[in-house]
Amino acid sequence: MRIALIAAAILALLITGYVAYVTMIGNPAVVADLKEHPMGERAERAMLLTFPDGKTIPVNYLREGNRVYAGADGSWWQAFDGDGAVVSLLVQGEMLEGHATVELEDQAFIDDVFSRLRPTAPEWLPDWANGKLVIIELKVAAD
Repeated sequence: MRIALIAAAILALLITGYVAYVTMIGNPAVVADLKEHPMGERAERAMLLTFPDGKTIPVNYLREGNRVYAGADGSWWQAFDGDGAVVSLLVQGEMLEGHATVELEDQAFIDDVFSRLRPTAPEWLPDWANGKLVIIELKVAAD
């Protein structure tokens, strides 16, 4: 029993440390890189997503026409469950607006998009560990 408690405590510390690193060090560095190098290598794979409350996070993306797909690891996708929400995007230096929703039902569609969004993800990875699919319909600029 004591070994299990020690193992659980170590696991909790590792998870807390990882979250602290991503929040305080990792994400700010990625945000700065995307802003400073909008046509850089990282900007080909990651964009900045700004939520209605102003929170901004870097996420991987795939742009196809007037639609942008994002892979959501963690719980941030819940902001787009149901009716979704209006968001802002910084994609390779271009500011865009759109409406984000999350697709939870159509697994064939989700798998198809993820095959392009994350082509190097291991096939053995279970669906629950492969993130959620956020779909952003871009606002078309008026002429």
